[in-house]
Amino acid sequence: MSLLQKICLAYFVALMIAASLNYVPGLTDAEGLAFGIFALDIYDDALHVASALWALIAALMSRTAARLFLLLFGAAYLGDGIFGLFTGYGFLDLGIFTNDSLGPELSVLRIAANLPHLALGGFALGSGLLIGERR
Repeated sequence: MSLLQKICLAYFVALMIAASLNYVPGLTDAEGLAFGIFALDIYDDALHVASALWALIAALMSRTAARLFLLLFGAAYLGDGIFGLFTGYGFLDLGIFTNDSLGPELSVLRIAANLPHLALGGFALGSGLLIGERR
């Protein structure tokens, strides 16, 4: 199994954990915010499960499928995190289409809310680009 496939397996685990956050007692506050930072709903959970299954399938298929997952997933999640910083909402859950923009803000809370997508997306895209070129 290639390094890219192993990274996809790690993404499968991470995304399944993200999908389960709302269902673990004590991780959400009285307002329904996970870790007191971001709200996850059924659409977010579905997105995370679908992404996790895509990562698993890519990991099991081939090195090429794993690289493609990392490139596409990485670009989508990184872009979603960037949109979140500038508008307060991402596009993967259609938030930018259903809510008015909150405007750009680089507060600690806004950064923390978008950090998971920025980090996951950035690492995936970087892995697909950098590791994908080496054979």
